[in-house]
Amino acid sequence: MSQSFLARLPLSRYEVDRDYLARDNDNLFDDLWLDPTTRVLPIYQGTALLSSPTSLALLPVGAVPDSELLVYLGRSTSTTSPEPVGTPIVAAVLSDAGHLAESDWASLRTLGTRLSDRDAGILTEALGIINWHASHGFSPRTGAPTIVAKGGWVRRDPVSQTEVFPRTDAAIIVGITDADDRMLLGSNALWESNRYSLLAGFVEPGESLEAAVIREVFEESGVHVVDPVYLGSQPWPFPASLMLGFTARVDTATDGATTPDGNEILDLRWFSRDELTAALGEILLPGPVSIARAIIEEWYGGPINDGQQ
Repeated sequence: MSQSFLARLPLSRYEVDRDYLARDNDNLFDDLWLDPTTRVLPIYQGTALLSSPTSLALLPVGAVPDSELLVYLGRSTSTTSPEPVGTPIVAAVLSDAGHLAESDWASLRTLGTRLSDRDAGILTEALGIINWHASHGFSPRTGAPTIVAKGGWVRRDPVSQTEVFPRTDAAIIVGITDADDRMLLGSNALWESNRYSLLAGFVEPGESLEAAVIREVFEESGVHVVDPVYLGSQPWPFPASLMLGFTARVDTATDGATTPDGNEILDLRWFSRDELTAALGEILLPGPVSIARAIIEEWYGGPINDGQQ
């Protein structure tokens, strides 16, 4: 991954040591609650508490309402944040915002590009693990309610004593170009009719990333591509994906004709750079927090000014 492309991935940034060895401490949260340097990131209905429009609020333990779930995120390594290096950080999921209800809260989708490296990293980490907890309350082996363990990074089946670990869904996303260096963008059935983005899909069991690129592109567009090249990855905790960015070229042995699958993809369009610039008032592109936007801008040659922040 080139450094210029890495800089385009706001949710891949981090300045935290996840301190995984501490998760084995059965008294971890008791110890953290006795440590006056511990700071807590409140999460309420998928949003984070803010101290400013560009900063997360990290509160002392006593300033946070009762929580339904705690997750130890690790220790800050940032030298530019208000909290010193080594500050322990815990995410607290609130069922009731209590006295914080009138404070400012915001989502990662809207905040991602404005946060510092440290804040972007801990919020992405927090949402990823919290979303996993929300969908794994019961054991896949016995159906018994699972118990949170190891600092919020494991759920234990009390019947079989087996541990259930967090899972991340691998998904490829592809910048496809043709012989004229035009890029293919598609409109998904779940979006507004004028929103266009890259083709993407989940990696299937027993499938390599490159095979997934070739298969997904053909399934969604009817286009045969070759030479998948990995660009970089970005976590996408909405709810549990890791987006793996690729470029690929249309196979010159085919005519490159497009056929939207009619199920997920309703429309496909090829864009030159000039055509994309001219269409900005007509179509909507992926938001700046997404890896799709980063791949498009890598091909485009720089930031695209479409009014999104």
